[in-house]
Order: sequence, then structure tokens, then C-alpha cells
Amino acid sequence: MNVVIIKYNAGNIFSVDYALRRLGVNAEITGDIEKIQKADKVIFPGVGEAETTMKYLKEHSLDKVIKGLRQPTLGICIGMQLMCQSSEEAANGKVECLGIFNEEVKRFIPNAQINKVPHMGWNTIHDLKSTLFEGLPDNPYFYYVHSYYATIGANTVATTDYMHPYSAALQKDNFYAVQFHPEKSGSMGEIILKNFLNLC
Repeated sequence: MNVVIIKYNAGNIFSVDYALRRLGVNAEITGDIEKIQKADKVIFPGVGEAETTMKYLKEHSLDKVIKGLRQPTLGICIGMQLMCQSSEEAANGKVECLGIFNEEVKRFIPNAQINKVPHMGWNTIHDLKSTLFEGLPDNPYFYYVHSYYATIGANTVATTDYMHPYSAALQKDNFYAVQFHPEKSGSMGEIILKNFLNLC
């Protein structure tokens, strides 16, 4: 199986590679357009800032490449957020993102009950509606680190509650995405990655 991890100006890419190696999969980390397009599976992970990252993707034509993929593609953390319509993580208002999913990305606003931002640590997901979650127990825990979240909408296939409900995962056609970090979520994360790798 030819698995590609998209290389761009984001952090935490190599932890996904390590997680795949533990599953016996040697992925290629690359920003080469032809290699990305020819891969059997594509993973778009990372930790970063939306506005700067979208600028990088456009400068390297990766925005068009990602939107045009037809094989199973998995966005993780900032990868998921960049696959949404827009993000509030911008210097002036919002930045237009890839628009694969209809949902918007908004900033967590501290309230009287919860004032800790970013949302960091373990939290459960529920209302699971995707083959990505086959074999998971009820209300499994996953690891999160993020200050922005995707709203709940037509593409939501799992939710998490922090301050309020938001999209823990999105799916549309061949595109899958999760806000949490499966590569840092132990056995539950391994199930997610295995399910993705087994997609047709």
C-alpha cells in the first residue's frame, strides 16, 4: 500500500509517521504533487496556524491538489480545520480554507464554567457515524490540543463537548478528518488509523 503524508509548513507530521510504522506501514512524507496524486491513501496532518498555512498551500499549489484527490484522504487537527470553509484563525477576520467540508472553524471563547484555552488533554467522542469508528467502544477517549473548533453541520460524523458541542470528526465522499490526534491516542487511535488504511 502506498501511503503519503503531505509535507508542508506544519509541525507534528513525524508523529503520524511513527504511529503508522508501529502498524507496519512505511509512509512517504512528501510535498511532491505527483506522488500525492498517485498514493493509495493520503494523510494531511499537522499543528500550525491557519492563515499562514493556507498561504503556503496556495503558493505550492497544494490547495488544488488536496481538493482534487479521489483516494481516501484523512485530515488531522489543523488538516481538518483547513479542509473546512473558513477559519477565524486570521489576523483580520477570517481566512478562506479549502472548502471541502461546509463547516466553519471558530475560536473557543472562555466562559464562566470553562476558561481554559486551548482545549488540551483527553476527551470523549460520541454520535459516531462513520466506518472510521468501527470497533470502538462507547464514548472512547482521544487526545486533543487546539484553540479553534469546527462547527457542527451536515458533514459532522462525531462530536465532542468542550464549552459546547463541536465536530470531533467530519466526512464527505473520500475525505475524512478528525480534530483529535489519533497518533497520540494509544489503542483507540490505532483503531482509527487501521480503519482508515482499510478503506477502499
